Amino acid sequence: MQARTAYLLVMAGAALWGSTGLFVNELNTAGFSPWEVVGIRLTFSAVLLWALLFVFDRSLLRIRVKDIGFFIGTGIISIAFFNYFFFTVIETASISLAVVLLYTGPVFVALISRFTFQEAFTRKKGAALILMLLGCGFTVGLLPAGASVMQGTTIIFGILSGFFYALYSIFGKYVSGLYHAFTITAYSMLFGSLFLIPTSRLWEKAPLFADPAVLLYGLGLAAVATVSAYVLYTIGLKWIESGKAAILSTVEPVVAIIIGVLVYQESMTWWQGAGMLLVLGSVLLTVKLRREPPPPAVNHRAG
Repeated sequence: MQARTAYLLVMAGAALWGSTGLFVNELNTAGFSPWEVVGIRLTFSAVLLWALLFVFDRSLLRIRVKDIGFFIGTGIISIAFFNYFFFTVIETASISLAVVLLYTGPVFVALISRFTFQEAFTRKKGAALILMLLGCGFTVGLLPAGASVMQGTTIIFGILSGFFYALYSIFGKYVSGLYHAFTITAYSMLFGSLFLIPTSRLWEKAPLFADPAVLLYGLGLAAVATVSAYVLYTIGLKWIESGKAAILSTVEPVVAIIIGVLVYQESMTWWQGAGMLLVLGSVLLTVKLRREPPPPAVNHRAG
């Protein structure tokens, strides 16, 4: 495969991830809460991924029992909760704000890795952290006016989405050298959905699924914004460096912001725009300046 094709596949996957807010907003409008939407995403995605692997490569479904704890970590502690906080910010604020605060994740990875894997915290990582904090300050309205234009809960939830997003890389690092990326994602989605189905009580919203539009948006969230995005990204990643793929994946917030502005008429000030650029800059700095290629789990989105 030519490098150009691989780049396009990675960018296409990231662009599909960027469409997440479109499906989430429509499901919220249909009457689902953010936690219920997480349940829909993980359950539908788990079914699709397991069906694909069962048909095309069942060997990828084999895991060791002793590794189940790590998949519980990636599926429940990370994916379930980062999606919940992410979807809540989309519902209470905007797609643009939600996706930018979610993208503080890579900086959290650098911070957490300092203590969990004894990775050096360099000056360049420190600069990325400062850029992230400044960017978040401008994005949520704390800077330059000194008074937030966002509710405190929204800001906290947005930062928590980035934190729990980062935990996927931390838990995933323990198993990334043992299993294929599809295996990690399939089991993460499985355990996440097993946790979400009873806690979200989706069966109480069964009448809503009688609406074809609801099924369409639910399937779109799983098939388009999750499974297809992940497949395209993973295929492209086989042919290019993971660091370059991570940089190309910043297409995701760009697409999300465009959808928010054009489809939902979300407003954005110049300061907020500058803040978003600073956050993206911190992500690029975190990824580009790594001395060693990050493990597969770091660069693979799982929802």
